[in-house]
Amino acid sequence: MGPGLGVANELPPPPSETAAIADATLYLDLLVNQMPKAELVPVQQRAGRLFIDSAALSAAGISLPGTPQGEIALDSVAALHSDYDSQNQRLLLQVPAAWLPGQQVGARNLYPASDARSSFGALFNYDLYLNDTDEGGTYLAAWNELRLFDSWGSFATTGQWRQSFNGAPEDDSRLGFLRYDTTWRYTDEQHLLTFEAGDVITGALPWTSSVRVGGVQLSRDFGARPDLVTYPLPAFAGEAAVPTSLDLFINGYKTSTTELQPGPYTLTNVPFINGAGEAVVVTTDALGRQVSTTLPFYVTSSLLAKGLSDFSLAAGSLRRDYALRDFSYGPGVASASLRHGLSDNFTLESHLESAESLMLGGLGGNMRLGTFGVLNAAVAQSRFEGEQGQQVALGYQYNSQRLGFNYQRLQRHGEYADLSRVDTPYMRLSQRSEQVTLSLNLDSYGSLGAGYFDVRAGDGSRTRLINLSWSKPLWGNSSLYLSANREVGDSQWAVQAQWVIPFDLRGTLALSMERSADGERLQRVNYSRAVPVEGGVGFNLGYADGDREAYRQADVTWRLQSVQLQAGAYGSSGSMTRWADASGSLVWMDAGVFAANRIDDAFVVVSTSGYADVPVRYENQLIGRTDSKGHLLVPYSSGYYRGKYEIDPMELPADILAPQVEQRVAVRRGSGYLLEFPLKQVLAASIVLVDARQQVLKLGSRVTDAHSGAQAVVGWDGLVYLENLSAHNRLQVDVADGGPCQVEFDLPEGQGPIPLIGPLVCQ
Repeated sequence: MGPGLGVANELPPPPSETAAIADATLYLDLLVNQMPKAELVPVQQRAGRLFIDSAALSAAGISLPGTPQGEIALDSVAALHSDYDSQNQRLLLQVPAAWLPGQQVGARNLYPASDARSSFGALFNYDLYLNDTDEGGTYLAAWNELRLFDSWGSFATTGQWRQSFNGAPEDDSRLGFLRYDTTWRYTDEQHLLTFEAGDVITGALPWTSSVRVGGVQLSRDFGARPDLVTYPLPAFAGEAAVPTSLDLFINGYKTSTTELQPGPYTLTNVPFINGAGEAVVVTTDALGRQVSTTLPFYVTSSLLAKGLSDFSLAAGSLRRDYALRDFSYGPGVASASLRHGLSDNFTLESHLESAESLMLGGLGGNMRLGTFGVLNAAVAQSRFEGEQGQQVALGYQYNSQRLGFNYQRLQRHGEYADLSRVDTPYMRLSQRSEQVTLSLNLDSYGSLGAGYFDVRAGDGSRTRLINLSWSKPLWGNSSLYLSANREVGDSQWAVQAQWVIPFDLRGTLALSMERSADGERLQRVNYSRAVPVEGGVGFNLGYADGDREAYRQADVTWRLQSVQLQAGAYGSSGSMTRWADASGSLVWMDAGVFAANRIDDAFVVVSTSGYADVPVRYENQLIGRTDSKGHLLVPYSSGYYRGKYEIDPMELPADILAPQVEQRVAVRRGSGYLLEFPLKQVLAASIVLVDARQQVLKLGSRVTDAHSGAQAVVGWDGLVYLENLSAHNRLQVDVADGGPCQVEFDLPEGQGPIPLIGPLVCQ
């Protein structure tokens, strides 16, 4: 045995894996809590210890406590576990979930916001109503609305023309034309602001009143962003130590599944519900281990999310004799209302009103009481013509799947007044109002409702009403409805029982019996058939008999794409009333006039570049075909809603190119938009190319149009398809496994949209 050798049992143990290389720089795949990161990280190995730069950990999303800088020994960080997998060249780190970045699942937006559009145009809504009675003569009323709109906003004016016949009094102030409202409106969708000038209705809170003024108003307009949820939604927070799948159940129904990375998370992708409920959050890791957590919540749309504000500011002259005189305005007034979400549990409310003889100020709020409902309260003070008054409002609401409860009380003291009294000082507001409503879901036993209403008018008179109702679905989709009403102090109840029977797919039969508070009994039968959504005929038939003279009713509705026509009659044998109605819209846009049913909001005119009979779909439903000038009016579109519009070019000639067949567009409220689908005719041909030996050119030969520069490839049998050709064409061909050649040809006439030309010799 040599001097340098010892016996085997005196040898040291074999080196460990980490000690095998004493000093080295390792480039390893990094996994944090089983989640791989994108890039390799340099790791220093010295004396069996692993060192890593703090910047590499920060880049991996790890926030170490104390935020150390520079090189860090992994075994020196408490609560951090590291493992070097030399076989797969990986560094495995396990850290507390709180050290990893938070995740926000869900957003306040329903869907991405889109720019609203408007084109220049005009809209005329009309409603013609003819009424003829046996005793009161005949009159014709024509309501109308004229709208002009463009990117500068919309201008609208409404009014009514009325004419009487057969002995109408000459001094009837309602005869002739009467103007209602004239308003210019502009909405800034980016800042959610709407500016109005003209005849406006002032903004109000639940404990204040609105008035009509001729002036200006600036207000927050959340309606310009239907994708935005303004009330606070429940948020569920937790931590995931490893990659996890999360399932959310709301009131027993699964609503979403989300894949989570390790780290803390906040879950806000909750469906948009109201009232009390229960959420169950189930997390499942890669090994299938599940953890279930039950969390109660309460959601109400009467609150604003934290940081959101809703307001309106109005000033102008008080409108007088509305619907009686065209232009009648009184004293100058101003009004301001504000709602602000101080937190997700409390929304502050304030209101101010001012006139020459009035000053009013009030403060209130809505507060969520955990999962036990919402409390609202407000106090207002007024001074009107030297007299002071106070108003106190108090209420509570609670809603759940089974129970709904609402209590509201409004008490006024002294000579309380608001803007509604400025021009009518003789009028007195009610002294007190109180209401309590209750709804109860009894599952298989139906639904029960109850209400109590107590109002003490300004003259001291008091009215108290009690209402009870019960409804229950029965067999065959039929339903039963019972109700009872009574004025406190009256000795009898007014009761009604109604049985509603779906007769067929569109018809409904209703049978009812009722007794009034005076003891008068009445039986009714009614059969109605709704007008189909796509248009058609619907009707309604009714008959009532009992202690009073028999009552008859009949009407029919015929809805066309361009107009809706109605006619009917009602009354008893001694006095009958006959009526007829025609309503619709006329739209002027893109130098054309289109007729449609009445348009209350936005609309779209689809243009197909003059091509007729092109099918158009809205939200995947076929709604019609373009007319002879390539237009189709889509009259039903909600303002700011991003609707989907499609055309079907399959029936067009083969040489018509449709580069775009689907568009999503949001239209400003009360406006119209010209939606263009550019269609163009292309000169195309299929050409057979051969060489000088009359052999078809090889597959894959490249063809270039010398005029347009368009390129194509020769297919089987020497066939090549080319678009955007001209009357005379020259082609350059790079033959596969051969040299270049050229060919010239003219497009023939009268051979269809895509003629077959050739064979042409390429030389």
